[in-house]
Amino acid sequence: MRHRIFGLILKELLALFRDKRSRFVVIGPPLIQLIIFGYAATFDVNRIPYASYDEENSGVSRDLLARFEGSRVFRHWGRIHSDDELAKVIDRKEVLLVIHIGRNFSRDLFASPPARMQAIVDGRNSNTAGILLGYVGQIVVDFNASWLPLHGIKPPPAVLQPRAWFNPNLESRWFIVPGLLATLTLVVSIMTVGLSVAREREAGTLDQLLVTPMTPSEIVLGKVIPGFLVAMGEVTLIFLAAVFWFRIPFVGNLLALYVGLAFYSLATIGIGLTISSVSATQQQALLGSFFFLSPAIVLSGFSTPIRNMPELVQWLTLLNPLRFALVVTRRVFLEGAGFAEVWPQFIPMALIAAGSLLGAWWVFRRRVG
Repeated sequence: MRHRIFGLILKELLALFRDKRSRFVVIGPPLIQLIIFGYAATFDVNRIPYASYDEENSGVSRDLLARFEGSRVFRHWGRIHSDDELAKVIDRKEVLLVIHIGRNFSRDLFASPPARMQAIVDGRNSNTAGILLGYVGQIVVDFNASWLPLHGIKPPPAVLQPRAWFNPNLESRWFIVPGLLATLTLVVSIMTVGLSVAREREAGTLDQLLVTPMTPSEIVLGKVIPGFLVAMGEVTLIFLAAVFWFRIPFVGNLLALYVGLAFYSLATIGIGLTISSVSATQQQALLGSFFFLSPAIVLSGFSTPIRNMPELVQWLTLLNPLRFALVVTRRVFLEGAGFAEVWPQFIPMALIAAGSLLGAWWVFRRRVG
């Protein structure tokens, strides 16, 4: 039995890596997607065009506006001189932000602070608008902290100084790239294993396997082990790229990361093998894989918090192994977590792996019986 399974594993690996297209699927797209998402997918905002509407044009107002011009977040588009211009530049999307300083800004600042200024933000993209308002607020707080004591005005009795834990520079790449470790492994596992049985059925080699002394259980095991080896190799490749190319700090337990992703890989392989066993052709397997991948990524918490989803959808995410893998990768990478912190995530992934692998075995037996 051991020799039969080993022979099938060797055949699967040779079939995978001898074919140029299969080699490219395993190595090329994950690296390309890692680079694209690592650089392009970001929650940071930079070089945002803004306009200044300074009705007072005093030394104080120019001092405040100079802080916006000196920030890497903003790019000064130009000055406007009326409310009509203000509406037009926002409507035409020429700028996303207008800083409006009224005629009595200096007088109010000296005589009876607080003085008022206005920040008008294009709210069509609510996420960007919220981030911009946060940056504007921080610049105003810094202006107050330096200007008030300089002019003998008592500063506020308490000043809020925010500090981010685990990601002190608030680099969104530190959050996104560890998530890609699990997401891209899911894509590769589903695509490579999901096509295996369907490819054998189309090529006619599945019938040849069935007339050998190998049992359906041995055939399924011979499909699972190569997929697992490919998935863990993919994990290693993406991990090295994240640490050495993107410079994402890794402060946790490496063994805890690999154990968690091993359970996760088995869960995704079971799902892919079930899809492949149900499908009669590679085209059906490909469509089934995409049908699973899209909701799995959306319902994983990769880009949107699960707690913001409707309660029913939150319950559905418990069937998604990617949800738990993302917790493991991000906690181990950024929080320095070890087995004691992430082992609760191993249990649901192990249960999903057991259920999906048993399901794949049952479906395969029914389809070939």
